[in-house]
Amino acid sequence: MAARVLSGIFVISVALVAFLSVSATEEVEKVLTLDHSNFTEIVSKHNFIVVEFYAPWCGHCKALAPEYEKAASILSNEDPPIVLAKVDANEEVNRDLATQFQIQGFPTIKILRNGGKSSQDYKGPREADGIVDYLKKQVGPASAEIKSVEDASTLIDDKNVFIVGVFPKFSGEEFENFQTLADKLRSDYTFRHTLDPKVLPRGENVDKPTLRLLKPFDELIVDSQDFDVEAMEKFIKEATIPILTIWNSDPNNHPYINSFFESPNAKAMLFANFTEDQESFQSVYYDAATLYKGKGISFLFGDSNVAQNAFQFFGLKEEQAPLIIVQNTGGKKYLKANIKPSEIAPWVKDYLEGLVKPFIKSEPIPEVNNEPVKVVVHDSLEDMVFNSGKNVLLEFYAPWCGHCKKLAPILDEVAISFENETDILIAKFDATANDIPSESFNVQGFPTLYFRSSKGNLVPYEGDRTKEDIIKFIEENRDKPAQSTSAESESVEAEDSVKDEL
Repeated sequence: MAARVLSGIFVISVALVAFLSVSATEEVEKVLTLDHSNFTEIVSKHNFIVVEFYAPWCGHCKALAPEYEKAASILSNEDPPIVLAKVDANEEVNRDLATQFQIQGFPTIKILRNGGKSSQDYKGPREADGIVDYLKKQVGPASAEIKSVEDASTLIDDKNVFIVGVFPKFSGEEFENFQTLADKLRSDYTFRHTLDPKVLPRGENVDKPTLRLLKPFDELIVDSQDFDVEAMEKFIKEATIPILTIWNSDPNNHPYINSFFESPNAKAMLFANFTEDQESFQSVYYDAATLYKGKGISFLFGDSNVAQNAFQFFGLKEEQAPLIIVQNTGGKKYLKANIKPSEIAPWVKDYLEGLVKPFIKSEPIPEVNNEPVKVVVHDSLEDMVFNSGKNVLLEFYAPWCGHCKKLAPILDEVAISFENETDILIAKFDATANDIPSESFNVQGFPTLYFRSSKGNLVPYEGDRTKEDIIKFIEENRDKPAQSTSAESESVEAEDSVKDEL
C-alpha cells in the first residue's frame, strides 16, 4: 500500500515537473529564435516584427534579455500580436544576416516591416515597459491627427519634440510627402497632423501647408513651407539639435544626445562635474554655442559623472576635467584639459581658425613585444607598418569582441607559420585604445583586417577567417624579398660572363 502511494506521488511529481518545464519553455518561446535557416520564411509572414541581433558573451545583451522577454510576453496579447524575435549574430552561420542588416555592435534591434522589405533601427528604451510603449506607437499610423484642443493636450507635451503637419486638406503632394517622411522617420520622431493650426498649443495661424516643429528648448516653434522630402528631413535634423545639448542622467535628454552624435557637424564636447561646475560653465558655454550656431559645429555639455563612456571612447582621464574636446568631420580630435570658463570662447575660436594641434590617442609603445602576433599602437604605426619594409597583416580589434577572441588563436598560428620569414609581420591594433588613421583604414566593425605589402599596396582582407585562407591571401599579395631580384641579377651577370669567355 505504502509503496503504491509513494509510486503515485512519484508519478504526480514527474508529471508536475514536466508540466512546469513545458510552461517555462512556452514562456521562453514568446521571443522567437531565428537563424539563417528560418529567418526569411518567418519574417516574410509578418507586416511588423522586431528582431534583436545579439551575442551570448555581450553584457548589454544579457541585461536586455529578461526585459525583452517580458515585453514579448506583454505584446503577444495585443490584437494583432506584436512579435519579438532574436538572432545570435555571433554564430558564423548567421554572419550573412548580420552583414545584411549592417550590425556593428550588440545588441542591435531592428524593426522590420512589410515582410522584411523595409528596416529601421529601434531607438527606444531597453526596459520592458518602455519597449512596450515604444513599439505600440510604431505599429499604428506614422502620424496621428489632432482634431481639437483636447486632442492636442493628449497628443503633445512640453518635454519632447513634435513634428506637426498643418494642411488645408489631407490630400495633395505636400500631405503625401509628409506621410512618406513620417513613415521614414517614425522611429526617430513623433509626428502629428491637423487641419486647424489654432488647436495647437503654440504658433501663429497659417493658411498654407506648413511643417511646424514644437520643441522644449531654444526657439520653441520653427516653421517651414518646403515639403520636398529631403528638404524636410534636413530641416528636422538640424532644428531638433539644441544649441547646447545637455548630457546628464535625465532620460528626456537621450534623444537629443543621439541626434547630436548622429549629426554630420563637427562636435564640441565640454565635460565637467555638474555638482561642482555646471553653473559656472553652462551660461558661458551656451554663449559660445550661440555665437557659432549654423557654422558646422554642434555643442554638448556633459556631466563627467554620467558620461564615462565618452571618456573611455576618447581616451580621456577624469583628472583632465573640466575639459573640452572637439571631433571634426574627418575624425580628428582637439583637446583642452583643465579648461576655465573664460578660456572656452577663445579656445573654440582658435580651433575654428586652425590654430589648435590635434589630440591623438595612443597606448604606450610596449617595451616587450615578443608574442607571435605583434602589438601595434598608434605611435608605432609608422615604424611597424608604413615604414617597416615588411608585408604586414594588421588586425583592428576590440578586447570585448567575441569574433576577435575567436580569431586570436588563428592569427597566432598564422604568425608562427611565418616566423622564419623576416619580411612578414602579423600584428594587432586595439582600436578602442588607439586612434585609427581614417585616411588609410576604413574600420566600421571588429575584427577588421588590412594587408600592406612591403611596397605599400594596402588592401582589406575580406576572406574566410581560417588559417589556410589567411596564409593563402598573404602569399598571393606579398612582395617578395629584395634578395630574389639580386639573385636573378647575379645569374644574368654570370651568364654574360660565360658568353664573354666563349
